[in-house]
Amino acid sequence: MRELFAKSALQGVKPLTRAGATLSEEPLGPITSIACFPGKKAAVASALGGFPEPNRREGNLLWTGPEQAFLLGTPPELAGLAATTDQSGGWAGLRLTGAVEPVLARLFPIDPRTLTQGTCLRTPLGHMNAVLTRDAAGVLILVFRSMARTAWDEIAHVMAMLEAREAVAG
Repeated sequence: MRELFAKSALQGVKPLTRAGATLSEEPLGPITSIACFPGKKAAVASALGGFPEPNRREGNLLWTGPEQAFLLGTPPELAGLAATTDQSGGWAGLRLTGAVEPVLARLFPIDPRTLTQGTCLRTPLGHMNAVLTRDAAGVLILVFRSMARTAWDEIAHVMAMLEAREAVAG
């Protein structure tokens, strides 16, 4: 019988640095989608130690929609308060550090200056859905696992374009 083992979505891809920005894979661990039952948001917030407001991050809770969030980590018991769904195998994390604003400006329909620490945005990356959040380590980009390599290629292409532009200007 064959033995199965877990692989990351970007298995074997090394960090990439171009134009002052670095792109790397971010191991995520458990991810749980939490959708509050009607009228239960306050109770969920009490159980979790907070709940993010729209377009915000509250610790390891990333806002994903009205009264919905992703919890990066294992949730406490929320029976009767919220619907919880394990999303761990469905999402991949990319980390962008360094000069991130020029990269973000060319990829996402947002003003990158609005992506401040503690902000969490649900936005398209080309034809893909993405969740963006900024923390002390840089920008975390969550994409569907099946789209991780495409997202990597899109971001790497923009980084290469910016590097070429710097070379011509310099």
